Amino acid sequence: MEKQRCGWCLGDDLYKAYHDNEWGVPVKDDATLFEFLILETFQAGLSWITILKKRENFRKALDDFDYRVIAKYDQHKIDTLMQNAGIIRNKLKLNATVSNAKAFMRVQKEMGSFSHYIWSFTDHRPIKNQLESYKAMPANTLLSDKISKDLKNRGFKFVGSTVVYAHMQATGMVNDHEVSCFRYHEV
Repeated sequence: MEKQRCGWCLGDDLYKAYHDNEWGVPVKDDATLFEFLILETFQAGLSWITILKKRENFRKALDDFDYRVIAKYDQHKIDTLMQNAGIIRNKLKLNATVSNAKAFMRVQKEMGSFSHYIWSFTDHRPIKNQLESYKAMPANTLLSDKISKDLKNRGFKFVGSTVVYAHMQATGMVNDHEVSCFRYHEV
């Protein structure tokens, strides 16, 4: 018998694998948090499946999402990335990736880790919602508004409240699996 899953992931094997193995799992590792932050910023205005399909291309193009390396990207590197058809070629988002890597390291220096900083907004525990349907899922919340504002004040770009909420969902800060989904009680 097929496992009960959130309705949003049905119909695509890549989506199902992401849903079953990653989405909503609490992430405390800075490198993974940065990867998701970058992927979410590239998603702005696009669908998540588009980003998932290009994820490995992004990994190769962006030096395995190593924020220490990305923070040193210069204009030549940005111009080279703009020629890479395997990723989203948006100059503003590529420049934001560099500035976000720098801001990420400033937060690490100030707070000890980005994980400590970002999880402090939820008292270091996931928020467990009780959604009957993914269609009732909010695009943003008062908390994502607050985090977005704080990130922007710290120099992050493309981190509107909707992007931040998607990041919270992806990294398990919030459990938005449908209550009938087999992953709801697992994460």
